Amino acid sequence: MRPYILKEASWKSLQTFRYELAVLPWGATEAHNYHLPYGTDVYEADAIAAEGARKAWEKGNKVVVLPTVPFGVNTGQSDIYLDLNVHPSTQLLLLKDLIEVFQRQGLKKLLILNSHGGNNFQPMLRELGLKYPDMLLFTCNWFQALEKSTYFEEGGDHADEMETSLIQHLHPELVAPLSEAGDGTEKKSVIRGIREKWAWAERKWSEVSEDTGIGNPKKASPEKGKRYFEDVTDKVADLLEDLCQAQPGALYR
Repeated sequence: MRPYILKEASWKSLQTFRYELAVLPWGATEAHNYHLPYGTDVYEADAIAAEGARKAWEKGNKVVVLPTVPFGVNTGQSDIYLDLNVHPSTQLLLLKDLIEVFQRQGLKKLLILNSHGGNNFQPMLRELGLKYPDMLLFTCNWFQALEKSTYFEEGGDHADEMETSLIQHLHPELVAPLSEAGDGTEKKSVIRGIREKWAWAERKWSEVSEDTGIGNPKKASPEKGKRYFEDVTDKVADLLEDLCQAQPGALYR
């Protein structure tokens, strides 16, 4: 058993032991082009949270990884079969319930490790931070921790070269041959401000992408995925260590 993975822990091991930081991986269940599984975001969240926690734990940091939430905000994909949506308001309710548990039991630090671009936890943590001022609440997007162009040739943000390489490394048995993958071409908005990324509207996924992917995956490889995975989990481990060491009232200098 890995002592930093809650679902593997027993009551015997936790009767007296106390963690410093809880990590809540949060993914989504949705189509990822023709070649990746619907659970891509969940597999990535599971693996990155666990490996980041292992590295932090081995440096003496008392971190615990909670079970990954497999449902994300997919409001722009309502017509794509079995893309499972939960509304932000539902996420807020779940977070509130969990934070009440942590506060009651003295676990005062929480990091949401986000694995899905449609999730946005910042407004929720602003609201929950006022309601629970003695909690230290954090969120991060692991997929923004590194400069992707250092590792991958093609850009994108969904079932792209990066995600394909990661799943080829983590779960090669779940990846179809790249000859079956779509090219992930994204149709751009007719609105200039949105194209320039200073205005925003939700993408209607079935109108933006024919294969549900955004970004060409054809140059992916498990070797690229392994290199990225090692480096991104190093970054996550550093964050977990910083959060474990952080103290209320001494967060700025």
